[in-house]
Amino acid sequence: MSSLPRIRFIINPVSGTRSKVDVAARIKLYLDSQKHEHDIVYTDYAGHATELAQAAAAENYKIVVAVGGDGTVNEVARGLLYTNTALGVLPKGSGNGLARHLQLPLNLDRAIKTLNTGQISQIDSGTINDFPFFTTAGIGFDAYISSVFAGNKRRGLKTYVELVLKEVRTYKHLPVKVWINEQELDTDCFVMAFANAAQYGNNAYIAPLADIRDGLLDVCLVRQLDFVKAINLSYCMLTRQLANVQSAEYFKTTNVKVETEELMMFHADGEYKGKTNSFEVKMNPQSLKVIIPS
Repeated sequence: MSSLPRIRFIINPVSGTRSKVDVAARIKLYLDSQKHEHDIVYTDYAGHATELAQAAAAENYKIVVAVGGDGTVNEVARGLLYTNTALGVLPKGSGNGLARHLQLPLNLDRAIKTLNTGQISQIDSGTINDFPFFTTAGIGFDAYISSVFAGNKRRGLKTYVELVLKEVRTYKHLPVKVWINEQELDTDCFVMAFANAAQYGNNAYIAPLADIRDGLLDVCLVRQLDFVKAINLSYCMLTRQLANVQSAEYFKTTNVKVETEELMMFHADGEYKGKTNSFEVKMNPQSLKVIIPS
Protein backbone atom coordinates (compact mmCIF):
# COMPACT_ATOMS: atom_id res chain seq x y z
CA MET A 1 0.00 0.00 0.00
CA SER A 2 1.32 3.44 -0.98
CA SER A 3 2.40 5.83 1.78
CA LEU A 4 1.93 8.89 -0.43
CA PRO A 5 -0.61 11.54 0.65
CA ARG A 6 -3.96 10.94 -0.98
CA ILE A 7 -6.09 13.37 -2.97
CA ARG A 8 -9.72 12.80 -3.86
CA PHE A 9 -11.25 14.69 -6.78
CA ILE A 10 -15.01 15.17 -6.58
CA ILE A 11 -16.46 16.07 -9.97
CA ASN A 12 -19.93 17.45 -10.58
CA PRO A 13 -20.52 16.31 -14.19
CA VAL A 14 -23.17 18.98 -14.84
CA SER A 15 -21.61 21.96 -13.07
CA GLY A 16 -21.14 25.44 -14.44
CA THR A 17 -20.36 26.34 -18.03
CA ARG A 18 -20.30 23.73 -20.79
CA SER A 19 -16.92 22.15 -21.38
CA LYS A 20 -15.65 19.19 -23.39
CA VAL A 21 -12.38 18.99 -21.47
CA ASP A 22 -11.54 15.51 -20.16
CA VAL A 23 -10.82 16.49 -16.54
CA ALA A 24 -9.65 13.01 -15.52
CA ALA A 25 -7.10 12.98 -18.34
CA ARG A 26 -5.81 16.44 -17.40
CA ILE A 27 -5.43 15.35 -13.76
CA LYS A 28 -3.44 12.29 -14.81
CA LEU A 29 -1.24 14.48 -17.01
CA TYR A 30 -0.49 17.33 -14.59
CA LEU A 31 -0.79 15.94 -11.05
CA ASP A 32 2.63 14.87 -9.75
CA SER A 33 2.30 11.12 -9.15
CA GLN A 34 5.58 11.17 -7.22
CA LYS A 35 3.97 13.37 -4.56
CA HIS A 36 0.39 12.13 -4.38
CA GLU A 37 -1.86 9.25 -5.21
CA HIS A 38 -5.40 10.13 -6.21
CA ASP A 39 -8.85 8.89 -7.02
CA ILE A 40 -11.76 10.48 -8.84
CA VAL A 41 -15.43 10.21 -7.89
CA TYR A 42 -18.54 11.74 -9.46
CA THR A 43 -21.63 13.19 -7.83
CA ASP A 44 -25.02 11.69 -8.54
CA TYR A 45 -27.40 14.00 -6.62
CA ALA A 46 -27.60 17.17 -4.54
CA GLY A 47 -25.63 16.74 -1.31
CA HIS A 48 -23.62 13.80 -2.63
CA ALA A 49 -20.41 15.87 -2.75
CA THR A 50 -20.69 16.54 0.99
CA GLU A 51 -21.01 12.83 1.72
CA LEU A 52 -18.04 11.99 -0.48
CA ALA A 53 -15.92 14.69 1.17
CA GLN A 54 -16.86 13.55 4.68
CA ALA A 55 -15.90 9.98 3.80
CA ALA A 56 -12.52 11.12 2.46
CA ALA A 57 -11.83 13.19 5.58
CA ALA A 58 -12.69 10.19 7.77
CA GLU A 59 -10.18 8.15 5.75
CA ASN A 60 -7.46 10.79 6.32
CA TYR A 61 -7.14 12.07 2.77
CA LYS A 62 -4.80 15.06 2.71
CA ILE A 63 -6.80 17.02 0.14
CA VAL A 64 -10.28 16.81 -1.34
CA VAL A 65 -10.69 18.78 -4.56
CA ALA A 66 -14.01 20.23 -5.68
CA VAL A 67 -14.25 20.18 -9.48
CA GLY A 68 -17.13 22.43 -10.46
CA GLY A 69 -18.80 25.73 -9.68
CA ASP A 70 -19.58 27.54 -6.45
CA GLY A 71 -22.36 25.11 -5.53
CA THR A 72 -20.03 22.13 -5.81
CA VAL A 73 -17.32 23.97 -3.86
CA ASN A 74 -19.84 24.71 -1.10
CA GLU A 75 -20.96 21.08 -0.89
CA VAL A 76 -17.41 19.73 -0.71
CA ALA A 77 -16.27 22.37 1.79
CA ARG A 78 -19.22 21.58 4.08
CA GLY A 79 -17.92 18.03 4.36
CA LEU A 80 -14.44 19.21 5.38
CA LEU A 81 -15.29 21.75 8.10
CA TYR A 82 -13.23 21.29 11.27
CA THR A 83 -11.21 18.41 9.79
CA ASN A 84 -7.52 18.04 8.94
CA THR A 85 -8.34 17.54 5.26
CA ALA A 86 -7.79 20.58 3.05
CA LEU A 87 -10.10 21.81 0.29
CA GLY A 88 -8.68 22.15 -3.22
CA VAL A 89 -10.59 23.77 -6.07
CA LEU A 90 -10.54 23.19 -9.81
CA PRO A 91 -12.92 25.98 -10.86
CA LYS A 92 -15.34 25.03 -13.63
CA GLY A 93 -18.31 27.22 -12.78
CA SER A 94 -19.66 30.52 -14.04
CA GLY A 95 -18.73 32.62 -10.98
CA ASN A 96 -15.91 30.84 -9.13
CA GLY A 97 -16.13 33.17 -6.13
CA LEU A 98 -13.93 31.29 -3.66
CA ALA A 99 -11.31 30.38 -6.27
CA ARG A 100 -11.02 34.03 -7.30
CA HIS A 101 -10.78 35.26 -3.71
CA LEU A 102 -8.02 32.75 -2.93
CA GLN A 103 -6.25 33.79 -6.17
CA LEU A 104 -6.35 30.26 -7.55
CA PRO A 105 -5.78 29.82 -11.29
CA LEU A 106 -8.98 29.69 -13.30
CA ASN A 107 -7.19 27.71 -16.00
CA LEU A 108 -7.74 24.00 -15.33
CA ASP A 109 -4.18 22.84 -16.06
CA ARG A 110 -2.59 25.55 -13.88
CA ALA A 111 -5.08 24.83 -11.10
CA ILE A 112 -4.04 21.15 -11.11
CA LYS A 113 -0.37 22.13 -10.98
CA THR A 114 -1.11 24.29 -7.91
CA LEU A 115 -1.94 21.08 -6.04
CA ASN A 116 1.67 19.99 -6.56
CA THR A 117 3.25 23.16 -5.19
CA GLY A 118 0.57 24.87 -3.11
CA GLN A 119 0.44 25.38 0.63
CA ILE A 120 -2.25 24.84 3.25
CA SER A 121 -3.95 27.85 4.77
CA GLN A 122 -6.96 28.20 7.08
CA ILE A 123 -9.99 30.35 6.37
CA ASP A 124 -13.22 31.32 8.08
CA SER A 125 -16.69 30.16 7.13
CA GLY A 126 -20.16 31.39 7.99
CA THR A 127 -23.65 30.07 8.49
CA ILE A 128 -27.01 31.58 7.63
CA ASN A 129 -29.75 29.74 9.50
CA ASP A 130 -27.29 26.84 9.87
CA PHE A 131 -26.54 26.69 6.10
CA PRO A 132 -22.74 26.99 5.70
CA PHE A 133 -21.28 29.52 3.27
CA PHE A 134 -17.69 30.35 2.36
CA THR A 135 -17.94 33.46 0.18
CA THR A 136 -21.28 35.24 0.63
CA ALA A 137 -24.82 34.76 1.85
CA GLY A 138 -27.67 37.19 1.53
CA ILE A 139 -31.32 38.10 1.82
CA GLY A 140 -33.44 40.15 -0.55
CA PHE A 141 -32.70 40.86 -4.19
CA ASP A 142 -29.53 38.78 -4.58
CA ALA A 143 -31.34 35.76 -3.15
CA TYR A 144 -34.26 36.40 -5.50
CA ILE A 145 -31.86 36.48 -8.46
CA SER A 146 -30.31 33.23 -7.21
CA SER A 147 -33.72 31.58 -7.27
CA VAL A 148 -34.43 32.79 -10.82
CA PHE A 149 -30.93 31.93 -12.04
CA ALA A 150 -31.22 28.41 -10.63
CA GLY A 151 -34.19 27.73 -12.89
CA ASN A 152 -32.57 29.20 -15.98
CA LYS A 153 -31.09 26.79 -18.53
CA ARG A 154 -28.49 29.35 -19.65
CA ARG A 155 -25.56 30.02 -17.30
CA GLY A 156 -22.69 32.49 -17.21
CA LEU A 157 -22.16 36.16 -16.40
CA LYS A 158 -24.13 37.45 -19.40
CA THR A 159 -27.26 35.58 -18.33
CA TYR A 160 -26.85 36.74 -14.74
CA VAL A 161 -26.52 40.41 -15.76
CA GLU A 162 -29.55 40.14 -18.05
CA LEU A 163 -31.63 38.75 -15.18
CA VAL A 164 -30.51 41.53 -12.83
CA LEU A 165 -31.37 44.27 -15.35
CA LYS A 166 -34.75 42.71 -16.01
CA GLU A 167 -35.79 42.08 -12.41
CA VAL A 168 -34.31 45.10 -10.61
CA ARG A 169 -37.04 47.39 -11.91
CA THR A 170 -39.89 45.50 -10.25
CA TYR A 171 -38.32 44.07 -7.09
CA LYS A 172 -39.44 46.00 -3.99
CA HIS A 173 -37.57 46.73 -0.77
CA LEU A 174 -39.10 45.43 2.46
CA PRO A 175 -39.01 46.58 6.10
CA VAL A 176 -36.68 44.59 8.37
CA LYS A 177 -35.45 44.70 11.95
CA VAL A 178 -31.71 44.09 12.34
CA TRP A 179 -29.57 43.41 15.40
CA ILE A 180 -25.91 44.12 14.70
CA ASN A 181 -23.04 45.15 16.98
CA GLU A 182 -25.46 45.55 19.90
CA GLN A 183 -27.56 47.99 17.87
CA GLU A 184 -31.15 47.54 16.75
CA LEU A 185 -32.01 48.97 13.35
CA ASP A 186 -35.48 49.38 11.90
CA THR A 187 -34.82 49.86 8.23
CA ASP A 188 -35.76 49.02 4.67
CA CYS A 189 -33.87 46.28 2.85
CA PHE A 190 -33.46 45.85 -0.88
CA VAL A 191 -30.54 43.51 -0.31
CA MET A 192 -28.40 42.59 2.69
CA ALA A 193 -25.22 40.71 1.84
CA PHE A 194 -23.16 38.85 4.43
CA ALA A 195 -19.61 38.52 3.14
CA ASN A 196 -16.84 36.24 4.32
CA ALA A 197 -14.98 36.81 1.05
CA ALA A 198 -14.92 40.06 -0.88
CA GLN A 199 -16.88 39.00 -3.94
CA TYR A 200 -19.90 37.12 -5.20
CA GLY A 201 -17.89 35.76 -8.14
CA ASN A 202 -16.99 37.05 -11.59
CA ASN A 203 -14.98 39.76 -9.78
CA ALA A 204 -18.16 41.49 -8.56
CA TYR A 205 -17.01 42.86 -5.19
CA ILE A 206 -19.93 43.31 -2.82
CA ALA A 207 -17.63 43.82 0.20
CA PRO A 208 -14.22 45.05 -1.02
CA LEU A 209 -12.68 45.12 2.48
CA ALA A 210 -13.70 41.58 3.49
CA ASP A 211 -10.89 39.37 4.79
CA ILE A 212 -11.55 35.64 4.70
CA ARG A 213 -9.24 35.07 7.70
CA ASP A 214 -10.16 37.89 10.14
CA GLY A 215 -13.05 36.15 11.93
CA LEU A 216 -15.40 38.97 10.95
CA LEU A 217 -18.45 39.21 8.75
CA ASP A 218 -18.66 42.16 6.34
CA VAL A 219 -22.27 43.24 5.94
CA CYS A 220 -23.47 45.36 3.02
CA LEU A 221 -26.95 46.85 3.45
CA VAL A 222 -28.72 48.43 0.51
CA ARG A 223 -31.90 50.00 1.85
CA GLN A 224 -33.51 51.16 -1.38
CA LEU A 225 -32.30 51.14 -4.95
CA ASP A 226 -33.14 53.60 -7.70
CA PHE A 227 -31.44 53.98 -11.08
CA VAL A 228 -28.72 56.37 -9.89
CA LYS A 229 -27.87 54.23 -6.85
CA ALA A 230 -27.85 51.10 -8.97
CA ILE A 231 -25.32 52.64 -11.36
CA ASN A 232 -23.08 53.74 -8.46
CA LEU A 233 -23.28 50.37 -6.73
CA SER A 234 -22.61 48.43 -9.95
CA TYR A 235 -19.61 50.61 -10.83
CA CYS A 236 -18.13 50.19 -7.35
CA MET A 237 -18.64 46.42 -7.38
CA LEU A 238 -16.78 46.12 -10.68
CA THR A 239 -13.93 48.45 -9.59
CA ARG A 240 -13.55 47.02 -6.07
CA GLN A 241 -14.56 50.23 -4.32
CA LEU A 242 -16.92 50.97 -1.44
CA ALA A 243 -20.18 52.48 -2.68
CA ASN A 244 -21.12 55.93 -1.42
CA VAL A 245 -23.20 56.19 1.73
CA GLN A 246 -26.35 57.05 -0.23
CA SER A 247 -26.14 53.71 -2.06
CA ALA A 248 -24.96 51.23 0.61
CA GLU A 249 -23.89 50.93 4.24
CA TYR A 250 -21.16 48.60 5.52
CA PHE A 251 -20.66 46.94 8.90
CA LYS A 252 -18.14 44.53 10.40
CA THR A 253 -19.39 42.08 13.02
CA THR A 254 -19.33 38.44 14.15
CA ASN A 255 -23.08 37.80 13.99
CA VAL A 256 -26.30 39.34 12.74
CA LYS A 257 -29.97 38.72 13.44
CA VAL A 258 -32.72 39.85 11.09
CA GLU A 259 -36.50 39.64 11.39
CA THR A 260 -38.99 40.52 8.67
CA GLU A 261 -42.75 40.84 8.51
CA GLU A 262 -42.94 39.33 5.03
CA LEU A 263 -41.14 36.17 4.03
CA MET A 264 -37.79 36.93 2.38
CA MET A 265 -35.64 34.74 0.17
CA PHE A 266 -32.08 33.87 1.17
CA HIS A 267 -29.03 32.22 -0.39
CA ALA A 268 -25.73 30.70 0.66
CA ASP A 269 -22.86 30.98 -1.84
CA GLY A 270 -25.35 31.82 -4.57
CA GLU A 271 -27.50 28.74 -3.97
CA TYR A 272 -31.13 29.62 -3.25
CA LYS A 273 -32.22 28.15 0.10
CA GLY A 274 -35.83 29.24 0.50
CA LYS A 275 -37.95 31.83 2.29
CA THR A 276 -38.35 32.71 5.94
CA ASN A 277 -38.84 35.75 8.18
CA SER A 278 -36.06 35.16 10.71
CA PHE A 279 -32.34 34.99 9.98
CA GLU A 280 -29.28 34.35 12.12
CA VAL A 281 -25.86 34.73 10.53
CA LYS A 282 -22.69 33.69 12.34
CA MET A 283 -18.97 33.46 11.67
CA ASN A 284 -16.88 30.35 12.31
CA PRO A 285 -13.23 31.47 12.46
CA GLN A 286 -10.45 29.27 11.03
CA SER A 287 -12.85 26.43 10.36
CA LEU A 288 -11.60 25.20 6.97
CA LYS A 289 -8.21 24.26 5.57
CA VAL A 290 -7.64 25.21 1.92
CA ILE A 291 -4.90 24.80 -0.67
CA ILE A 292 -3.61 28.13 -2.00
CA PRO A 293 -0.76 29.04 -4.35
CA SER A 294 2.66 29.20 -2.68
